[in-house]
Amino acid sequence: MPPFDAIVVLGCRVHPGGSLRGALARRVERAARAYEDGQAPRVIVSGGRVWEDAVEADVMALGLEALGVPAARIVRERCSMSTKDNARFVARLLRRFSLEHVAVVSCPWHLTRALLLFDREGIRAEGLGAAPGDATAWERLYWNARERVCMRLDGVKP
Repeated sequence: MPPFDAIVVLGCRVHPGGSLRGALARRVERAARAYEDGQAPRVIVSGGRVWEDAVEADVMALGLEALGVPAARIVRERCSMSTKDNARFVARLLRRFSLEHVAVVSCPWHLTRALLLFDREGIRAEGLGAAPGDATAWERLYWNARERVCMRLDGVKP
């Protein structure tokens, strides 16, 4: 029996032309590996933001399919516009199907806040960090500071 009911991939910036690069590509690759390793029977891609006519969830779903995840095992959540929305809308989907334990895939710097928001929605979630990429020290400092600000705005405490 897989340890998780689902793997949830959180969306982020889609590059021009709907290309899967950078952080989004690393998240999709991490989710595909987890699915391939049998960690969950389904993958939920969560992101409704549109980047030049490309919806985050659709780009992630296509990327997962290209990496061997069957389309029938991918659920698209296309309404969320923020991490808070990701947690809220995915929680609704999970409750509809009586699912309660998920692995959340995102960048390592983002996981603390994401997991707190899923917990707030009553979802038991564990983090699967995507590869961190080649961010500079200043970029890492920026992302960590940004997360602290977002935590305050979202009303969650680590």
